[in-house]
Amino acid sequence: MGKLLLTGVDGNLGKQAAEYLLELVDKDQIIFCAYDPACLKEYAEQGIETHVTNFNNKEGLAEAFAHADKLALISMPFVGEKRQNAQKNVVDAAKEAGVKQIIYTSLVNAADESNPSVEKIDHVYTERYIQSVGLDYIFLRNSQYAEAMITNYFTYVKGDGVLTNNQGDGKMAYISRKDCAKAVAYALASNNYQEAILNINGLELMTITDFIKIGNEVTGNHITYKENTDEENYAVFEAMGVPRTTDGAFKEGSEAPFSSEGMVTFGQAIREGKMDVYTDDFKQLTGQDPLTVKYMFEHADEFQVGERHSKDN
Repeated sequence: MGKLLLTGVDGNLGKQAAEYLLELVDKDQIIFCAYDPACLKEYAEQGIETHVTNFNNKEGLAEAFAHADKLALISMPFVGEKRQNAQKNVVDAAKEAGVKQIIYTSLVNAADESNPSVEKIDHVYTERYIQSVGLDYIFLRNSQYAEAMITNYFTYVKGDGVLTNNQGDGKMAYISRKDCAKAVAYALASNNYQEAILNINGLELMTITDFIKIGNEVTGNHITYKENTDEENYAVFEAMGVPRTTDGAFKEGSEAPFSSEGMVTFGQAIREGKMDVYTDDFKQLTGQDPLTVKYMFEHADEFQVGERHSKDN
């Protein structure tokens, strides 16, 4: 039997997924890949097979994937044609290497043509490309990370106390990035899914107002919500020094380490009801309930969005 290969272990999601995978299977069943060689050192010292990989270049990828039966492709941290090409390189190399199944971290409602999220374009491209080359797959369509909004909440605690964005009354089943990582690990270790699309959602659908209310109840703060327009939302991010696209320069230590185009169109998608997907697929996959927003606020220091780890913008 071939090994289980996890990419992106130098990123926030990938590193957490690596920890969970090590709890589920023996080290000799695992391959870890990353762009940053320094992040692989601790795993190599444990006797785990590791490979430095740059998905912008297909050269050497098939050799790195040679011992794998299953490969988890954590979506790349840049948006647009560059991400599509990089992820295509992974799929092509996996096919060449004889990988049997790809697990891909996608986005809720990615295939809906009316979903305005710019992020979903790359996700649906990658999903369809994996299908087109005839590989088995598990697409993990993740809801929004709760960490992003918890960090955002505390930004306004330190500010004027009025959280503004363009989500309106749209709903999202916010999920922890830790749970998304757990889903990756369990999908890699499972033999129960073929050609599967799983929605990885939090425990309940809620508006941003509901989210803020939970934060207030847990922390004792009094944050309120004010809806703004898409253009006003861009202005908020510009004032924070957030680049419009992932080709821009990211401010070190930013509390919004994403591109504003991604965040604003994501907010638009939530407002228009394009992200209100809720299933129990996470529990079916892992046997566990997802973490609640209340729990995450109670342990807020553990649920911050963190630094942007991409070394390849």
